[in-house]
Amino acid sequence: MKTIDLHEADTEFSRLVDEAAGGEPLVIARDGKPVVKVVPLDAPAPFVKRRRGFLKGQISVPDDFDTMGQEEIIAMFEGEDE
Repeated sequence: MKTIDLHEADTEFSRLVDEAAGGEPLVIARDGKPVVKVVPLDAPAPFVKRRRGFLKGQISVPDDFDTMGQEEIIAMFEGEDE
């Protein structure tokens, strides 16, 4: 992916937009530091790495999780007092 200085992008904006729309994304930099990325609207979303397992060993799910509070919930729906 090519990087364009902000001043050059300002003077050649129309051409750069055409290139990006044609599938050639680019980065616009200010003082050598990347500021924005120009991509076509139909470009696929960037892959987001998921952090699986980062809470391993720190939490636990009770064995009766799927039935916890079942009696109270049924009583609420049926309008019965506990």
